Amino acid sequence: MDEIERERSRVRLGISYDGTDFIGWARQPGLRTVQGVLEESLSKVFREPIVLTVAGRTDAGVHAEGQVAHFDTTAEFDADKLMYRMARFLPKDVRITDIRTAPPEFDARFSAMRRHYAYRLTTAPYGAEPLRARSVVACKPGVDLDAMRAASGKLLGLHNFAAFCRRREGATTVRELQRFDWEREGDLLTAYVSADAFCWSMVRSLVGAVLAVGEGRRTPEWVASLLAETERSSSVTVAPAHGLSLIAVDYPADADLAARNAQTRETRTVPAVEGCCGD
Repeated sequence: MDEIERERSRVRLGISYDGTDFIGWARQPGLRTVQGVLEESLSKVFREPIVLTVAGRTDAGVHAEGQVAHFDTTAEFDADKLMYRMARFLPKDVRITDIRTAPPEFDARFSAMRRHYAYRLTTAPYGAEPLRARSVVACKPGVDLDAMRAASGKLLGLHNFAAFCRRREGATTVRELQRFDWEREGDLLTAYVSADAFCWSMVRSLVGAVLAVGEGRRTPEWVASLLAETERSSSVTVAPAHGLSLIAVDYPADADLAARNAQTRETRTVPAVEGCCGD
């Protein structure tokens, strides 16, 4: 009698990586990418083709401390043993930090409620410490942190962030920016940026625009005026990739996953009346 084929199960991964030597997350033929390295190693271990769906596709040089991805498999596995085995298979600049079985409705991309990024700068006159040089960007020592906080606050809410995004055909640039604030610890400045989703290069553009305010080259009002733009602004400098890290992704309770998936797939539009949150 033929063996009954096992049902496919969904596996959720927590992932951390140093993006310095990767050409971003997304698989590209002949290039070293995070997705490519992970899928190759997982496919060898599971002895079947593994295809990952990710919460956020990071660009070249961008890091992750709390990336999330999922895949489907018919294989049985022990999560603890698998994590230890993957640590031996994977290169040192990428780790799988969490492995668990997820409900079939879980989707690392479409189930996500918000994504959290950190952007790290140093005001030290000598620049970034050598051990932090791959993840911290040097800026001018005398930046005005109060002005940067004021500028960041003007961007919160549901807006068209076209001025801060590289255009992708058919993709919306409407996003709800839920957090954009700054913390200082000695010479280290960290921007914390959270939104329901981000478009291409948005976080680095936000940081670059606000840093221009901190350095006295622009005003908080200039930053706010960019929300009226309908195309990417050439006046916004994109901050270097290596200061950025995806630090966490939030998901709803299991019972709410299907509803969240449907909501995320809807086209986002800015409410006609400011402050209105029409259905």
